Amino acid sequence: MGLSFWQIAIVVLLVVLLFGRGKLSSLMGDLAKGIKSFKSGMAEDDKVASTSHETLDGDDAKPVQASATKDEAAKS
Repeated sequence: MGLSFWQIAIVVLLVVLLFGRGKLSSLMGDLAKGIKSFKSGMAEDDKVASTSHETLDGDDAKPVQASATKDEAAKS
């Protein structure tokens, strides 16, 4: 049993009567701001994660190479 058009219309009408048009529009505006903030936060996390990963790879590679040359020098 699905919802018919009239059932949905009555629910929407009741919501508008209870909250008013001004309250609903400000609620939707706040929701949109929250979604934009979430998306920008996710984009920043991706940028920070990729930058941190590149830095860690670079830092890890240098000591390994340096220790390898020290080991080879010690063997000689």
